[in-house]
Amino acid sequence: MPGSSRMPVSLREGFNNVRNRSRAGSPLALGVLNLDLVRNLVFFLFLLRWTRRALWKLKGRGLIGTIVEVYIDVRRILYGYFLRMPGVRNQVKKQVEEAVGKLQTKLVPLNATRYLTLPKEGWDQDAVRKELETLANMDHTRWEDGYVSGAVYHGEDELLKLQTEAYGKFTVANPIHPDVFPGVRKMEAEVVAMVLGLFNAPPGAAGVSTSGGTESILMACLSARQKAYVERGITEPEMILPETAHVAFRKAGLYFKIKTHLVACPAPNYQADTRAISRLINSNTILLVGSAPNFPHGIIDDIAGLSKLAVKKSIPLHVDCCLGSFLVPFLSRAGFETQPFDFRLKGVTSISCDTHKYGFAPKGNSTVLYRTQQLRSYQYYVDPAWSGGVYASPGIAGSRPGALIAGCWASLMSTGEDGYLQSCIEIVGATKKLISHITTASPVLAQELEILGNPLVSVIAFKSRTLNIYDIADGMSAKGWHLNALQNPPAIHVAVTLPIVKVWEKLAADLEAVVEQEREKERARVAEGKGAKGKEVGDSAALYGVAGSLPNKSVVVDLARGFLDILYKA
Repeated sequence: MPGSSRMPVSLREGFNNVRNRSRAGSPLALGVLNLDLVRNLVFFLFLLRWTRRALWKLKGRGLIGTIVEVYIDVRRILYGYFLRMPGVRNQVKKQVEEAVGKLQTKLVPLNATRYLTLPKEGWDQDAVRKELETLANMDHTRWEDGYVSGAVYHGEDELLKLQTEAYGKFTVANPIHPDVFPGVRKMEAEVVAMVLGLFNAPPGAAGVSTSGGTESILMACLSARQKAYVERGITEPEMILPETAHVAFRKAGLYFKIKTHLVACPAPNYQADTRAISRLINSNTILLVGSAPNFPHGIIDDIAGLSKLAVKKSIPLHVDCCLGSFLVPFLSRAGFETQPFDFRLKGVTSISCDTHKYGFAPKGNSTVLYRTQQLRSYQYYVDPAWSGGVYASPGIAGSRPGALIAGCWASLMSTGEDGYLQSCIEIVGATKKLISHITTASPVLAQELEILGNPLVSVIAFKSRTLNIYDIADGMSAKGWHLNALQNPPAIHVAVTLPIVKVWEKLAADLEAVVEQEREKERARVAEGKGAKGKEVGDSAALYGVAGSLPNKSVVVDLARGFLDILYKA
């Protein structure tokens, strides 16, 4: 029939044959059905995965917090596209190159003799010694005079001489060969045992030595990740830390594929809220983190609250004591205010402690401590099938300098408990005096500067009420001081050391002079009708002003990479 929509006979019969075969269970039809089933299952799992993630996000951040995070991410992405536009990209590249060139001029002296190839004939030892002396005396910030925040924590000649002697006796030693260098094995084990004792470790606790705080933190995060994988089958690990926790935790997240959740540390106490941390916990959470104290502001987190949360949720808790190291354990005995922070809290499962900070050991020494030997074993690497033989190492490094271990052991043994107690009294005592001077004794500083939180150890961070804090940082640099500029919020911090103990009054006086100087500049600008803020800013103000104002930090990343490149400019 013309215009009929009926199916042609041959085609209809073919369709019926396929249908009949499918009813009879033909392989073709079953394959099609199975494929549809797989597709539906994959789609369901995909939907379940992202629905669960969305619910976790809403639970952890709340509706408003989630919207704010999405806004910030979108803004960052769009600004990144803007920075990549041809005209903008070229201008930004030019400014970055200018800034990097300025850094290179400062860090790489033009008049220095450069050695870019091996000498044809080896130098005699006197020539080497002469060049080493020249290198040691290159123009630098005078840490010897106490003008550097942190960096050098002891620096006295007597201890330096002992460390050098210890280093000399074990220059070729390598702990990877304990049978060849048994003395190094013994010293390393004893250093770990001493530090475990300082932090009130329970029976069965264990630890390892590392090259520094970053490696200690990396190992603690690796241990937590491996524990979660082996014991709970977690393949998408997450950890929760205060935004003030050391950046090494973020590095661990990148290296070991651990998603990192940052929790705000708002004024006035600048501690992370344990309730906010609790809301972020989910079935993939492998680690909670607290600091005692943190690097930026010198604040001890609510470790007791975190411990209770860790016990309740059965999640490991790492306490970063790298900066507090050999000060925090002595606070109570020295008569200073303190807070619980160590293995006496049941939830604390690991602690990082730098022996090369307030333990006064040579640089390149730290420890990571675990509540149990099982936790320590999760950071081990073992390969039983390598053609070079069975291989096992306690951490990232294979070969390690036994000389540094010897220097660390010598430092701990020569200082002793009484020495560390006295150092705590002097360092924390000077810190308290500096805080008192800023907050009460000096009207100029009390009116202009504000201490962040309640620092209990050796680090003081302060911000400015009306001035550009980075201009103050540059003013202090001009007077020879090497302090740390901070961001979020803009601030400066001072890590008091034994060298600074001797000159803290000079530090306070120079700080007062710089603040008054910056105030006078502001008054002059206002009098000239230029406004309260001048256009000309120093290096710190330029860098951190840019970092704080841009929604996308790629420009700052380029500057930082340029800086790292300069470090290897011969």
